[in-house]
Amino acid sequence: MIDRSTIERILDAAQIVDVIQEFVPLKKRGVNYLGLCPFHNEKTPSFTVSPSKEIFKCFGCGKVGNSVNFIMEHEHLSYPEALKFLARKYHIEVIEKELTAEELEKQNERESLLVLTSYAARQFAENLFQSDEGISVGLTYFRERGFRQNTLKKFELGYCFEKRDAFSRRALDDGYKKDFLLKTGLSIQHEEYIFDRFSGRVMFPVHSLSGQVLGFGGRILKSDIKTSKYVNSPESEIYHKSRILYGIYQARKAITQEDRCYLVEGYTDVLSLHEVNIENVVASSGTSLTQEQVRLIKRFTPNITILYDGDPAGIKASIRGIDLVLEEGMNVRIVLLPAGEDPDSYSKKVSNEEFTGYLKEKETDFIRFKTQLLLEEAQNDPVRKANLIRDIVKSIAVIPETITRTIYIKECSTVWEISEAVLYHEVNKLRQQRTFQDRNKYPGPEDLPLPPPSVPKPLRYEPSTQFSEKEIIRLLLRFGSAELERKIQAEDGQEEVTAVSDYIVREITSDDLTFDNSVYARIFEEFRFCTKLGIFPGDKQFVKHEDPEISKLSADLLSDSHELSRIWKVKHTYVETEDMKLRDLVPDAVLKFKSDKIKARLKEIMGQLEEAVKAGDTETVLALQKRDQNLKVALRLISKKLGNRILL
Repeated sequence: MIDRSTIERILDAAQIVDVIQEFVPLKKRGVNYLGLCPFHNEKTPSFTVSPSKEIFKCFGCGKVGNSVNFIMEHEHLSYPEALKFLARKYHIEVIEKELTAEELEKQNERESLLVLTSYAARQFAENLFQSDEGISVGLTYFRERGFRQNTLKKFELGYCFEKRDAFSRRALDDGYKKDFLLKTGLSIQHEEYIFDRFSGRVMFPVHSLSGQVLGFGGRILKSDIKTSKYVNSPESEIYHKSRILYGIYQARKAITQEDRCYLVEGYTDVLSLHEVNIENVVASSGTSLTQEQVRLIKRFTPNITILYDGDPAGIKASIRGIDLVLEEGMNVRIVLLPAGEDPDSYSKKVSNEEFTGYLKEKETDFIRFKTQLLLEEAQNDPVRKANLIRDIVKSIAVIPETITRTIYIKECSTVWEISEAVLYHEVNKLRQQRTFQDRNKYPGPEDLPLPPPSVPKPLRYEPSTQFSEKEIIRLLLRFGSAELERKIQAEDGQEEVTAVSDYIVREITSDDLTFDNSVYARIFEEFRFCTKLGIFPGDKQFVKHEDPEISKLSADLLSDSHELSRIWKVKHTYVETEDMKLRDLVPDAVLKFKSDKIKARLKEIMGQLEEAVKAGDTETVLALQKRDQNLKVALRLISKKLGNRILL
C-alpha cells in the first residue's frame, strides 16, 4: 500500500500537460490543450487537456480522468502501478519492501513479465560493461561499429553470456519464476533443461512509449554458426511486435520537435542515425510495417520519410508499407540510398553534413519513387507500363483526403503524360468497390448479423434517479463553494451567506434521501462531512482523489464540451453562464432529485400493494394507500414549485 501523504505528493507533482505531452503532441487552444486521442483512431483532434482543472477528456471516445487515470489507460497499469510510474518520473520515493519469491508469484502476470524484462535489461547491460566476456566480445563489436558509449547507454544495450544457461540460472537464483522466463521468451525449455534464447548475442531492448522494456532483439557475433543473425522475443502478454517500433521511446520528443519521423529497417540503423544527430528515427525491427505502427507515428507527426536500402529486391518486398502510410492520411516521402548501402553503412561512409544533405536532396514523393523503381522493368512494354500506372493509382486511391488525392493525380498525370480524367475515373472506380470501402472501416450496424425476430413489447416508463443524482453531484463539484443566497438576520442584523453545497446538503439530508449510485453517494458524504466542519472542498480535491472511481467521475463531470469563444468577449457580448443562474438551477435540480426519489418510491409501493392484496393483508393495504396518497401530494407540490411542469 502507498500511504495517503505520498499519493498527495505524487498527484501534486504530476502536471497533467507535462505527463500527457510525453505520449500525445498537444497544441494550445485557448486555456486548454488539444491533440489526437491516443485511445482511438481519429483524424480531427477531440482530445482536450485542461491544465486549470488538471483533467483530460476525449469528446470522441469518452475517455476521461486525471494524470493517473491517463497512465492507467495508456500503459494498462493498475492504480498503484500508475502512481509508481509518476513517482519515478518526478523522483518521489515510494517506500516498498523487496518482493519475495512467494509475493512475486502473486503479482499479476503482466506486471511480473515487465519486472522480469526490466531485470533482464539491467543484467545484460551489466554484462556488457562490467564483465570480461562482455567487454571483449560485445563492447568491442559496438566500438568497431562506431557506436559511442552515450548511445549504448541511451538505448540500454547489453550482452548475453555465451554459456547456454547463464542468464536463466541467475534469474532463477534471484527468485524469478521459470514460467515467466518462458513466457517472455528469455528462456527456452527442452525436456527438463532450460537455456537462454539469446546466448552469445549483443542485446537490443525494445521499449514502450513510457520506457518500459517489452522485449529484446539479439544479434549473434560469430559468423561460423549456422543460426539466424538476429533473434527477437516471441509474442507475449507484453510484447506485440506489430504494435511497437524500435527507438520510439528515445525518438518521441525529437519527432514532435522536427515534425517528421524517419523510418528505417533495423536496430543498428536507428543507432547510426542517432550518432549523426538525427534522433527522430524509428525502426520496424525487420517486420513488415503494420497499421498499428503507422498510427503510433501519426500520434506525433503526420510526416514520415522512409529510408530504403539500395536493394531493389528488398524494396519491392516492403513497398506495401507506403500504402499503409497513405491510407492513414499521412505525408510520405521516400529516400533511396546508394546501391549496396543501408542507413548504418552510408552514415559512416560520409560526413554528418553530407548524410543529412543527401536525405534532404534525394527524398521524393511515392509516385516518382515507384516510377523510378519499376520503370526499368517495364522498359517499352505498353502492358507493363499500364500495370505500373494501375499500381500507382491503387496507392492514390487509398488516400482519404480529396485534396491530397487530387494533387497526386495531377502529379501522376504529369509524370506519365496521361489524361487526368482517365486517372480520376480509375481512382473513383476503385473507391466505389465494396472491398475497398471496407479496408479501414470499423464494424457498423449493417455489418452485424440480423437478430432473430422478436415480439414488440409495450413501452413502459421506468422511473430512474441516475440523471438527477448526476446533476446534483455535478453542481456540488462545479459550484459547491459558490454563493447561492445572502440574507440579513432580523434578530441581530448579521448577514448569512448560504453556499451551494450548504443548500444541497441541507435539503437532501433533511428528507433522509440517499443516492443509488455508490460513487455519487461517497462524493456526497464527503461534502456533508465538510459542511459540518464549515469548509468547502475544492473540485481538485475530487479530481485528485485517492479513489480512482471518484477521480475519474469528477473529471468527467467537470469537463466542458464547449468553450466560450474569445470573440464574444472582445465584442462585449452578454452571454448568461451557469454560475449566473445558480439561484434557479440549484433549487430546480434539488426538486427534480426529490421528485425522482418519490416516483421510485411510488413504484415500490405499487409492488408492495399487489403483494398485500394477494395476501389479503387489509391493514397493510390501507397503510400503503395512505403513504401513496401523501407522496402524490408531495409530487404535486414539487410540480407546482417547478412551474406546474408535468413530471414524468
